[in-house]
Formats: sequence, C-alpha cells, structure tokens
Amino acid sequence: MPPSPSAAVDLYWIPLGAGGHCVRFNGRVFEALEAARRHRARCDLYHVALIVELGGQRHTIELAPSPDADPASRGVVATGAVGSRYIGWMRLFRYEVRCWRGGSIPDLAYAVGEPRRLTTDPTVARRLLDLVAIVPTPVWGRDELRAGEMWNSNSVIAWLLAAAGLPTDELRPPPRGRAPGWDAGLEVARRNAVAHGEAVSTDRTTATRSLV
Repeated sequence: MPPSPSAAVDLYWIPLGAGGHCVRFNGRVFEALEAARRHRARCDLYHVALIVELGGQRHTIELAPSPDADPASRGVVATGAVGSRYIGWMRLFRYEVRCWRGGSIPDLAYAVGEPRRLTTDPTVARRLLDLVAIVPTPVWGRDELRAGEMWNSNSVIAWLLAAAGLPTDELRPPPRGRAPGWDAGLEVARRNAVAHGEAVSTDRTTATRSLV
C-alpha cells in the first residue's frame, strides 16, 4: 500500500438532520417552502464537514449548536448568534465554529458517498486550519452580509475552502441534493480581505489567493 500522505483535507456531504429528527423535519419544511416559492422540485438538503490531517494530527471542522459552557473541550474557536443578535447571548441561540484536534463529528457515519479529498499539500492544510479562527460569524439563518442567501454551516466551509485557495467549482452535493448557504460563503470569501494582507481572487473558477 502507498504511504499515507503527511497532510490531507477531506470533505464530507452529510444529509441535513442525520441522527436528529427535529433538524430533519425543520429542513424538510424549509425546503418545501423554498421549492414552492421558486417553482421547482424539492431537493435533499446537505451540510458539509471537513477533516484535516496534518503532522499526524486529525482535526475536525464544523459548525454546531453550543451544548454547554465548556467550549475548550471540543475545539471551539468562534461563536455566533442564531436567528437574531438580540437573543444570541443565550446558549440555546448560539452556534460554535469548531476546529477540534482529535475530535469527532457525531453524524459523520451518515455521510453520503466517499469523502472528497481536496488536497494533500501540507501548506494548504495548515493555511486552512489557521483560517478557521477568523472565519466570519454573522447571524446564522440570516443574510447579514448581503451575500444573496442565509449564512450557515455550509457558508463557513465554503468560505474556508475558497480563502485557503482550494478550487470549489466542482464541489457539488450528491444527486438531487442542495447545500443552502454554500454560495454565501464563496461570495463573502471573494469579497472580503483575509488574513495577513492577502485576499481571495475574484476568479471563481480557481478560488486562488493573491496579494492585496
């Protein structure tokens, strides 16, 4: 067998609400309303998660609800409000951005298909991990950044990939699937400056980085 790469970034497509009936039901209602509003067929909804291997360490990256007051135990690097900033001070209405070394993603077993390996370049993997701490954290479920759709977990992952210089055009959910919020992340990544004097290229076909 070939040796394992020193770095790897893998993307997983996970059905929305896998392992959680309330989230699944809400997602179906949301998609039914969106499909009716846009006069199209309903789609299966997905959210994405990343696993980054670097230097023999495994890091899981995702956005999730805030379950308790011990964020360090699950690699929380940022938080944001859910629905409204006025109620975001309550844990019930907060989300977490996690970059959890040695951590787990509870619904990873429900991922559809094989993981998509995006790179084995250690430099890119490190850049992506460094960017997690500065990902935008607008209100979840709203379009505060005027990116054309609501901000959610898919927005976070899309922003990270584009800001890290990884191509995104060929990344698509499984057949009949849709990933709400994905384009919002790409739009914000292209529009705004990122860390250390660099910015994301406006060329959507490559999602490369260039000096400001």
